[in-house]
Amino acid sequence: MRMISFALAAAGLISLSAQAAPLMSAEWALKACDSWNSNPILTDELAEKWIKNDKGRGYKIMHMYRTECGEASKVEMTISAKNGKALCTYAGPVQHANLDLASDYLMHAETKRWKEMGAGEYGPMRAMMFGRLKFEGPKGEAMRVMGPFEQFLLIPGKVHGEDACPK
Repeated sequence: MRMISFALAAAGLISLSAQAAPLMSAEWALKACDSWNSNPILTDELAEKWIKNDKGRGYKIMHMYRTECGEASKVEMTISAKNGKALCTYAGPVQHANLDLASDYLMHAETKRWKEMGAGEYGPMRAMMFGRLKFEGPKGEAMRVMGPFEQFLLIPGKVHGEDACPK
């Protein structure tokens, strides 16, 4: 009987550790950062066309959250110019509370919409035109990098996240 209890307890611990973090949580953002860095379209093409508009800081900031979870659940990704690439160098809780919307980005969408974009059901142009992705930042710049930016919107489909709101 003791062995069965121990085996069930161990199985429970294993299944808990295998569960994904909530979508757009700090833990999820770390995995999203790894996904960014493993995508040559994001690291290379955005290094050419996008990362240079950084206000001389050497990085750009992106804040994102799920609309129904509220602004307090925002996470941050810092994208830095490193060795000719646009690399994610930080992901997690917000470190830069004030964005410079001439170079930085704030994005939010309903969970359902993040998942649709992550599944490739539609790209950034449709998402923004129909108000599915709320966006603040340099709009002209964003329009010029729609192709690579679509790769960013696919990350929620590659990095699984649970529906519970981040804490």
